[in-house]
Amino acid sequence: MQTRPLGRTGLQLPILGFGASSLGQEFRRITIEEALRSVRVALDHGLRFIDTSPFYGRGMSEVLLGVALRDVARDSYLLCSKLGRYDLEHFDFSARRVAESVDVSLKRLGTDHLDIMLCHDIEFVPMQQIVDETLPALRRAQAAGKIRFIGFSGYPQKIFRFICEQAEVDCVLSYNQYTLQNTRFADETVPWLKSRGIGTLNAGPFSARLLTNAPLPAWLKEPESVKAAARQAAALCESRGSDIAKIALQFSAAHPDITTTIAGSANPENIRRWAQWIDEPIDQDLLREVQEILAPVKNIGHTEGLAENN
Repeated sequence: MQTRPLGRTGLQLPILGFGASSLGQEFRRITIEEALRSVRVALDHGLRFIDTSPFYGRGMSEVLLGVALRDVARDSYLLCSKLGRYDLEHFDFSARRVAESVDVSLKRLGTDHLDIMLCHDIEFVPMQQIVDETLPALRRAQAAGKIRFIGFSGYPQKIFRFICEQAEVDCVLSYNQYTLQNTRFADETVPWLKSRGIGTLNAGPFSARLLTNAPLPAWLKEPESVKAAARQAAALCESRGSDIAKIALQFSAAHPDITTTIAGSANPENIRRWAQWIDEPIDQDLLREVQEILAPVKNIGHTEGLAENN
């Protein structure tokens, strides 16, 4: 699979990465066999960058990944986890918890180091703490050899400049904001990050199933106008013998300045299909028609809630 450099880190990541949130049963119940096979199929098809978090399944994703990777050579994959978010309303970005969380993740994942560690969903806490306390604690873990590179993740685009103008980070992760329907990450933030040598990770090319034929989850926050346009675009793709998920994945992975796009599933067949799609050229005529349908709702997302004292 094609790779791209991650900022100034020296890492080369595949343009499609494997997201392990599904291993934590975040979307449906899964079997252990499904989880293990999904990881092996991802690696077999070149998705050798794996993203997880203790938030996913409240530790289950990391544990199952550790089992799946037990007999896999450590230098054959790149591993990213996160810290700071541990439940829907439980956040702890203190220096003490950073040290504990790093060690717990290493234990669950069965490794002596993480390639990347990110502060998870920082917009829900006073973000100055990330600058003053969390990132320095991560640098100490890095100096101890437990982490190779550090960064943070979140949804509102304003968080990236807020942090990166005050602290040095190696990479950032944005989700659901470089898709067929929402390109704000690339429009507003990626060129600025690139100028500073900061690596860019993009997650959520399907925007929580919005850009698929699967039923939408009840918790999806996008307005009805966005959902209606996505359904119209999906119907167009189906009428052309294609799948909106295919063109959504191809589009998100094609941006030359975004290192990788992370997609997750505990269904091995989905992963095989994604790897095949990535190798195929995008249908430019269909892409243009889909973008015309989505143009009236472009860059409309859910409310960007920030902690009140940020």
